[in-house]
Amino acid sequence: MAFQPAAVRALAISTVERSVPPGTSSSGTTCRTTGLRSSRTLEAVLVSSLSDTFIPSSFQGRSGDRHITDQNAATAQDAQILRTTNEQTIAYHMLEGKAPGVLFLGGLMSDMSGSKALALEAHCQAVGRAFVRFDYTGHGESSGRFTDGTIGRWHADTLAVLDSIAAGPQILVGSSMGGWQMLLAARARPERVVGLIGIAAAPDFTEDLMWQQFDDAAKIKIQAEGILYLPSDYEDTPYPVSLGLIEDGRDHLLLRNPLTLNCPVHLIHGMVDTDVPWQTALSIAEVATSDEVSVTLVKGGGHRLSAEADLARLTAAVENMAVRVHD
Repeated sequence: MAFQPAAVRALAISTVERSVPPGTSSSGTTCRTTGLRSSRTLEAVLVSSLSDTFIPSSFQGRSGDRHITDQNAATAQDAQILRTTNEQTIAYHMLEGKAPGVLFLGGLMSDMSGSKALALEAHCQAVGRAFVRFDYTGHGESSGRFTDGTIGRWHADTLAVLDSIAAGPQILVGSSMGGWQMLLAARARPERVVGLIGIAAAPDFTEDLMWQQFDDAAKIKIQAEGILYLPSDYEDTPYPVSLGLIEDGRDHLLLRNPLTLNCPVHLIHGMVDTDVPWQTALSIAEVATSDEVSVTLVKGGGHRLSAEADLARLTAAVENMAVRVHD
């Protein structure tokens, strides 16, 4: 099944004039931009191909690798089911393997059968690394209605999977809305999360890319009816946005204050993303307190970043981080 990422339509989304980030030179060049915060450095890389992607020869496995095992690991055909405390069911697939494991967090209205999730699963299986993918409630094979979902409810789903299914240290990979979820999870479980990789990460999108972009008529309609239907770039029919999603999102905003993160962060964002502006990656880098934050801007890349080259870049980023954080 083709990946269906969040269709968050942003009107006037640019926060700065469209240009290469300050200090960034030609494709594949690394730049360091100081002044985001005293004593901290942001590393940004602009790429237009895989020529600058380094895949370590050691990622096939090393002596001393710890393994994460589960006798009830999912097969490739059948999803396992996790029952939550509120009687919902979360469908998931899990692979046994070495630590750190990889937990994939999908986007709004997407499911765990998307191309990025499956590419990561195939890669982790090939190198013997533990991996988990799942559907939030109201998505895919999990129970519940999408319109009942909120950032807080999906955060609870993420923590349920992290606490009950994904054993040991984890690298969280978040796509679009999943990027917001990975940041929330890393803040909530700092002892479990050893690395973060965001693909078009979209924290605060309910406020910045939805509510603040709605005109007066749209705001009146959603407040009166509790739901608003927005056009989708990925489906023939509009998709619903509930008032609950907007209001709950305000309880989980991350870009307004310093964000305490104690692990490496790698943000990958396409520069022609029309759903989530690439400047969002720089905003995350500015508020994150981690001393290891890197941003890869893909010239010509859109929101999905699901082409063959994009998936190769993603799996390489995962293994680079896994080698770096390995005990």
